[in-house]
Amino acid sequence: MNINLDTIILFVQNVEQLKVFYTDIFKLEVLEDYAPEWVLLKAGNGKIGLHKIGEQYLDKNKAAFKVDSNCKMVFEIEEDIHQLRERLLQQNVLIREIKTFDNYEYLLCDGEDPQGNVFQLKKKVMN
Repeated sequence: MNINLDTIILFVQNVEQLKVFYTDIFKLEVLEDYAPEWVLLKAGNGKIGLHKIGEQYLDKNKAAFKVDSNCKMVFEIEEDIHQLRERLLQQNVLIREIKTFDNYEYLLCDGEDPQGNVFQLKKKVMN
């Protein structure tokens, strides 16, 4: 079987907020925009869909919406991971320290978008 991941869909409270985040921070291109319900972003060879979560799933008594998910989106980058991390920090993006593992040829750095979706930056170390 030949299978190709086409799109990851995130169910979100505020589509516009995350559209702005991913287009401003990561410079992803908007392919479809049916605000306020749906936005489709181009992310390299794949796509990220932002789909407004149904009203029945929202807890209106909470302050800011934060997703509770075990999913992480990984973005392989070409630019310097240290410089990108610093730029994200300056833009008030929640971003952790850069890490790697023994005998692993990548530097990694995890962060969160404004609604708590976890992403990882992945940069190949030049030998």
